[in-house]
Amino acid sequence: MARYRKTSFIEDLLVIASKLPWWLSLAIGTLLYFWLHAVAIKPVAMGSRPDQYADMLTGSAFKTVAGLFQYVLPVVFGIGAIVSIVGRYKRKALLESIKPGGNTLSGISWSEFEMLVGEAFRRQGFSVVETAAGADGGVDLVLRRSGEKHLVQCKQWRATKVSVMVVRELFGVMAATGAVGGYVVTSGRFTAEAKAFAAGRNVQLVEGEELSRWIAQSRQGAVFEDRVEPVAPLAQAGPAAVPPGPAIACPLCRSPMIVRTARKGPNVGNEFWGCSRFPGCLGKRPARAPKGK
Repeated sequence: MARYRKTSFIEDLLVIASKLPWWLSLAIGTLLYFWLHAVAIKPVAMGSRPDQYADMLTGSAFKTVAGLFQYVLPVVFGIGAIVSIVGRYKRKALLESIKPGGNTLSGISWSEFEMLVGEAFRRQGFSVVETAAGADGGVDLVLRRSGEKHLVQCKQWRATKVSVMVVRELFGVMAATGAVGGYVVTSGRFTAEAKAFAAGRNVQLVEGEELSRWIAQSRQGAVFEDRVEPVAPLAQAGPAAVPPGPAIACPLCRSPMIVRTARKGPNVGNEFWGCSRFPGCLGKRPARAPKGK
């Protein structure tokens, strides 16, 4: 991780603004301007009683602060929007520049690795928020899709394998924040203990080889709409059996998918495609239409 230094309120606000989608930063900056401008031009009520005098001083101070920040805060969020746009193009260029094979994933910086992983998830239908360094509790990316939150921890480790402690840490943060799933992504590999701990839990371990496959699929723009060749039904009882004929491919592991019904969340009762390897894989695809429609 990078070293941390003490930052000012404006610097922290700029970091937050740059992590937001550009349109959201721009909207916040615009709303702040109109609100603070209305406060700055509003006359301060005058009074002769002591309690009214105190209110007048408070109102005058607030009016002064609003007069200053009506320009400062919109500029900060405007700069944040520009940084967000530049970062978006940089992530796209970074993903397109990664070539299959070789040690490309290990040759980029840790910050570029996080950007690359975030862009790969974006192209799989997730909304992605990069957390501020030093305050992430071991989480580098926060993903959202279909109203559900997933956490991601990125480890660009060249020499050593990712240990079980890293996976345990992410699982603990998932439980504390109510995330339904998580990913630990590395350019290398995981230890046997890490894989054993993740098995049966909603934590997916993504090694360098699998990440390279994701990147290749994302560059082809065939994450959600492609299909695999017909496969034989898996030996699985009950309604979770894979239907015969062409199978829909999981966007994460490329395994065939099956129709499931949401049991919780805002889409409860609706059908969706879920990976046949669940809970080992958390891949999902939306159904063509909600149940009953």
